[in-house]
This record gives sequence, structure tokens and C-alpha cells, in this order.
Amino acid sequence: MTATEPASNSVLSIAGVPVHVRLATLAPELTRRLLAAFAERLPAYSALPREELTGDIARMVEENIRLLVRAFRTGRLPPSRDLEALARSAARRAEEGVPLGAVLSAYHLGWRLGLDALTADAAPDDARALVEVQGLMLSQLQEVAAVVADAYLEEREVMHGQRQAGRQAVLSALLDGRDPVEAARRAGLALPPAYVVLTLALGRHPDERGPEATAAVAARRKIRRVQAELDHHGRGQALHTFGPDGGTALLPVDDPDAALAGGWRELAGLTARITDRAGAPVHAGAAAAACAALPGAARESAEVLGVVLAARRPPGAYQVADVLLEYQLSRPGAARRHLAGLLSALDGHPVLLETLRAYSDHGFGRRRTAAALHIHPNTLDYRLRRMTVLTGLDPARPADLLTLQAALLVRRDAASGTGPAGRTHGSRRPVT
Repeated sequence: MTATEPASNSVLSIAGVPVHVRLATLAPELTRRLLAAFAERLPAYSALPREELTGDIARMVEENIRLLVRAFRTGRLPPSRDLEALARSAARRAEEGVPLGAVLSAYHLGWRLGLDALTADAAPDDARALVEVQGLMLSQLQEVAAVVADAYLEEREVMHGQRQAGRQAVLSALLDGRDPVEAARRAGLALPPAYVVLTLALGRHPDERGPEATAAVAARRKIRRVQAELDHHGRGQALHTFGPDGGTALLPVDDPDAALAGGWRELAGLTARITDRAGAPVHAGAAAAACAALPGAARESAEVLGVVLAARRPPGAYQVADVLLEYQLSRPGAARRHLAGLLSALDGHPVLLETLRAYSDHGFGRRRTAAALHIHPNTLDYRLRRMTVLTGLDPARPADLLTLQAALLVRRDAASGTGPAGRTHGSRRPVT
């Protein structure tokens, strides 16, 4: 039934009394009974100040009864514009922190008690009228519940946006080296002595490889799950910003040194849980520092992540201590420039270059590499000999093998854009 559809061509009556007259007569007593029932049966309402129950909530009960009286009199549901007062009241319940379930339960409880009061004196020959009364009340409850839920959730979304904006201001101040105290005060956030900075690279969920609309939903779902895991780990005090490919998170700690020493297992476990929740591979660079030194820690964590990705390390959490050699090779200088040029002789031989990459990725194991490339081991040997002729570096000699590995790492680092001149994975690109 819509707002323009009549419920019946005649006035509904029970026990010979028009229902709208009966409800209007019962209104004062029914209001008192409903308020008492809310306080008694709904803990969220019993916790509200008495003036709230006898003020705004009492007025909304009276407004709902008035709308029902009119619906019974006219046989029509109220238009949306007449439900605006109920929407504003729902928004106030959201501001007060009353759960949406409790708000909707209050409406359902009120409708049920109202129906009981209306039908208390019904006789057997009122059966048809009872069906119509129930039908109209359920239709109006459906309309009202939808408006109330929408208004409540819209207000919560606004509140969430304001809360996130406040937290983003704190995060930006910390990572930019500005004093975060005022931003934290406005956000209602207590600053810890230190933070662990996690710079994360998120792989693609399988659903992100589907159609564009499906991929966008999958990406947002992945981000929400990652953020929820970080919030749980940080007991609601974590700060973070993410896009589909990754982002930055600050996790509060008391002692930065302990967080990356004795607490490292905990961080590794967190990364594993994030990977599980995201349904995609996750790499993380980690560093820790007191609040004043967080800009440097953020740079370090992003650089560690860049090194990890360039070196094709498996998913997981890493700190500088885990990638000392690779990290040092990523520093600018004459040695790095020389290493980057060692493999230039292979630029015209993409098959040889790809063979070297596979050889490195498989731990310089001859049979594993040949199997991965789907070639015979003898073919691999031939390619390695050609590589030696072109570069002057022999993978069979330990010293040359280390040099080849370092040159390949520097080349990958430069090609991926994660080197010191242009890291991409530590960005704080927000979710859109």
C-alpha cells in the first residue's frame, strides 16, 4: 500500500468504535505505557536521561500515534514529508550513541503494544477489520522503519566522516613533522609515546580481476577488512590511510625498540592476519619511533618495502634488519651506478635477462630454474655461458654470483620506481 492508495472504502471499526477515534482516545495512556515499556525492556533507552524519555522520545511517540490516527481515518499512509520529524529524531539517537537495533526495536515494540490496545475489545465479527488494521499498521511501520534507518545511518556516516577527518589530521601532522597535539585534542585522541609505522603494499584480490564494477566493490571490501584488522590490533587507536594498492598505518606503542625486537612476532602475526582478511598477498615495511621522529621512520618503512618488492621477497612484514644487504645496495652512490651498468650488455638479449631473473628468484638452483622456465637444464647452461661471455661475470664463481645478484637487485630497484629517487609504495593516497 502506498501513500496514495486507500486501505478501504469505509471507516475501520472495532467493537462498533471507529479505530481512529479509539486510538485518539487511547493516545495519552498509550504514550505513558510505551515510554514505561521502552525504559523497562530496552537497556539502551533505560540508560537515557529521564528528560530525554519524557521530552523528545515522548513527542515522537505522540507523533507516531497522530500519524496512525490520520492513516486510520483516511485509509492512506503518510507522505514522506510528514516523516521528517521522525528522521530528525533518529539522527539524534545516532548522535547519542543509541544502537540502531534498539531504535528499531522501540518502534516494533510500540507498534505491537499499540495493536494490542486497539484490539483488546475485538469481537469475533471484527475479524475482517482486524486484518485490515494489522495490514495498515504493518505498511506504515515499514515506511517509518525505512525512513528512521536511513536517517540514522546517514547521521552515523557523517559522524564517521568527521571522526576520520580528525584522525587524518593527526596522522598528517605526525608524518609531516608538525606538532600533533592540537589536532589530537580536536579528534579526542590520546597520543602514545611512540608508533610503529607500517607501509603496506596490497596485492589484488581475485575478485578485483573481474568486471570493473565488481573489481571496485572488491577493492573497497579489501580495504575495509584491512582497516578493521588494524583498528582491532590498535584497540581503536590506530591511524591509517589506504588506497586499493596499499597505504600507511601508525600503531601505538610504548617502546619503539621493543616493538621491533620482542614485539616483532606480534607484528608478523598482524601482517599474516591482514593477508588472510584481505584475501591477497600483503608486503609490509616496518619502522618505529617516538612521535617527533615519525617522518624519518615513515621514510625508512617505505624504503624497506621498496627493497622487499624489488628483491621479490615473499609476502610478510620486514624491517631494516631483515634486508640489510639489499637496503644498503639501494642507497645512491658510485657503487650503485656501477652495479646498475653491469647488466647493460644484456639489454639486447631479453631471454638471457629473464633467465638471470629466474635463476636468482629460484635461489640459483639449476633444475628448479629450468623447470620454472620449461626448458632443459642443458639449455639453461647454454644461456648462462652466453651471459658470461656478454657480461664477463660467471655465475659458477661465488664472487661473480654475488655481484650478479647485487646488479640484478639494483636494476630491479631502478626499474620498479621504488629506489631512493622515487618510491611509490609509501604514499598516503586516501580511499576514494
